[in-house]
Amino acid sequence: MAALEHRGRELAELHKKAREFIAAAKAPATRSAYRGDWEHFAAWCRERELSFLPATPETVALYLTALAATHKPATSSRRLTSINKAHQAAGLEAPGRMEKAAVGETLKGIRRTVGVAQAGKKPLLTADMRKLIAGLPGGLLGSRDRALLLMGFAGGFRRAELAALAVADIAETDDGLMVNLRFSKTDQEGQGRKVALPYGSSEGTCPVRAYRSWIERAGITAGPVFRGVDRHGNLGGEGLHKDSVGMIVKRAAKAAGLDPKPYAGHSLRAGLATQAYLNGANELAIMRQTGHRSLEMVRRYIRDIELFKDNPASKLGL
Repeated sequence: MAALEHRGRELAELHKKAREFIAAAKAPATRSAYRGDWEHFAAWCRERELSFLPATPETVALYLTALAATHKPATSSRRLTSINKAHQAAGLEAPGRMEKAAVGETLKGIRRTVGVAQAGKKPLLTADMRKLIAGLPGGLLGSRDRALLLMGFAGGFRRAELAALAVADIAETDDGLMVNLRFSKTDQEGQGRKVALPYGSSEGTCPVRAYRSWIERAGITAGPVFRGVDRHGNLGGEGLHKDSVGMIVKRAAKAAGLDPKPYAGHSLRAGLATQAYLNGANELAIMRQTGHRSLEMVRRYIRDIELFKDNPASKLGL
């Protein structure tokens, strides 16, 4: 009995250590993802009476196979990382390494069968944005959505960056708005990054004027810039959740007569990169606005558009 109790305490301690890497992760989103990954794997193993700490490569391979029916290969790869980190934190050998034949061959087979290409959200271009803005409702809700959409598009902001904006982060200048992003996905230490939003050439689609109109109508002088507005037109005190950005984009797309399915919050960011490139902006300038750290990430947005530039088929005289 004493031995069983000792083993139980030992397993509990190992499980605790296995979760310590979560607290050490820099990004809150990373902590959440790792925690969810590990808990999903542990629950899956418990249901099948399989050991999850330590887990064997064969168990991990079975888990990957089960995931393949409902998840993308990229998700499986991230889950492997989470499983391995949990074991390493507990002082155990990582069972999900690619050199483990059962794991490596299973994941390769999944990638060959399912494919690894990720379908990005469709970018919103300037012509699309004009349609979205024209289709917005009146009142406080329409004013908020107009400011959010135009600022998100002009700034190339991530959903979380846009939702987290506070009045104190935005300074009005003669040239437009200077936005100070206190934190972002690529700046977890909070060094901050400034993004300039210049005046638009058209008053109806100007992000600067839209911002001013929104905070004046809402009476916002401090705190979150973008807040909830209920169906009665009452302003909430809490800032929007980042997922609300995607809902606002889809709702505006539907109201504008567009199919909302291919659009999401990321469509604003992708749209800035795509439209700016089409209009002659160079890649480094786009990176400065979006905060991307690598050219490869920016080129993902512009790759399809780039295929039409200097295309040899256009020289055939057809």
